[in-house]
Amino acid sequence: MSDRAALGVLDLVPISSGSTASQAIRNSVDLAQQAERLGYSRYWFAEHHLNPGVAGTAPAVTIALAAAATSTIRLGSGALQMGHRTALSAVEEFGLLDAVFPGRLDVGLGRSAGQPTTPVEVPPLPGTEVVDGRGPNGLPVPPAFDFRKLVGSPRFALQHALLQQPGATGQPYPEQIRDVLALLAGTFRDEAGTEAHVVPGEGAQVDVWVLGSSGGESAHVAAEHGLPFAANYHVAPAKVLQAVAGYRQAFRPGVLEQPYAAVSADVVVADDEATARELATGYRSWVRSIRTAEGAIPFPTPDEARALPWTDDDQALVADRLETQLVGTPEQVADRLEQLQEATGADELIITTITHDHADRVRSYELLAKEWAQR
Repeated sequence: MSDRAALGVLDLVPISSGSTASQAIRNSVDLAQQAERLGYSRYWFAEHHLNPGVAGTAPAVTIALAAAATSTIRLGSGALQMGHRTALSAVEEFGLLDAVFPGRLDVGLGRSAGQPTTPVEVPPLPGTEVVDGRGPNGLPVPPAFDFRKLVGSPRFALQHALLQQPGATGQPYPEQIRDVLALLAGTFRDEAGTEAHVVPGEGAQVDVWVLGSSGGESAHVAAEHGLPFAANYHVAPAKVLQAVAGYRQAFRPGVLEQPYAAVSADVVVADDEATARELATGYRSWVRSIRTAEGAIPFPTPDEARALPWTDDDQALVADRLETQLVGTPEQVADRLEQLQEATGADELIITTITHDHADRVRSYELLAKEWAQR
C-alpha cells in the first residue's frame, strides 16, 4: 500500500505464569534489541502499578536498561502517568536519560484516572461514523467499555493513595503539558516571574507525545501545542476514530507543523492462523483480570487459560478487546493493520504483543515486520 505507516512497539513488560519479574525485564530488553534489528521505529514502555502480571512500573528505568542494550531505536514512555507526577519530575527523569542517550527519547505523557479534568465537547466528526459496529473500511468499532467500574474499585483507590503524597492535589493535565514544554525550552516562569532551569533537562533532545483514549482533553492539548498524538485502539477501540479526528480538527502548528497521529493495536502473529489463535488463548483471561479490577494476572499458558472459569458475563466484559485483537498469519494481520491505518489515517502503528513464551513473542514481531516491509 502507499504511504505505509511505520511500526513501533509498546511493551508492558508482562510476567508469564511460572516466571518472574526479573525474567520479564530481561525478555523486554531482548525484545528491544530484536525490534531494533527488525527495523521498528520506536520502543515504548508502559507504566502500570499493583499488577501481579506486569513488571513495567517505572518507564524511565526500563528505558535506561533498553537504551544501554541498543544503539539506534527510539525509546520512550507509553505513557508516564502524570496524575502522580509533576512536570519537573518528568523533565528531570528524561533529562538524565538524554544526557547519556541523546536524541533517542520520546516522553509520552498520559492523563491518569482521578486527575483533574475539564470536559471537552467533541461533536460528531466526518470519518467517525459507526454503523452496526463498523467504522470506515469495515473497521471493528465495538461499544465503549465503562472505565468508571475500574476507577471506583478498591484497588484503584489504594493505588491512588500509595502513589500520591497525603493531601496532595494533582495539577490539571493541560497545565502539566505546558510546564513540561516550558521546562524543556528553558522558558518556565511562575506567576511571580521566578525562573526554573532544569539540569539536566533543559534543551534535552526529547520528543514530547500526548497519549489519549478519546477526542477529549488529551487530544485537544496535543493539538493546541502542535504535538504528536497517540490513540489507544487496543485499550479503548470504541473511541479511536473520535480521538484521531478530534486531534486533527483542533491541530494548530506548534512543535510540529502538521499533525502526526499514532494508533495502537494488540497483535499476535504466527506462521499459521491456528497457532496464532492458540498463542492468544490467554488474552481473554488476562483482560478479564484487568477489567474486574483485580489487576493483570501473570499471562497464562493456553492450557491454564482454558482451565480457568469462564461465563457469559466474562465474555461480555472483554468482547470489545477480543474483537479488536489482531490474530493470525502475517498476511491476515497486515491486512487488518492496513484497515486500521486507512480508517484512522494513522501515520504510525504501535504494536503490542503478549504471549506466554518469549520466543513466540519475538517471532510474532519478526513475522509482522517482514510482511509489513513487503507491502
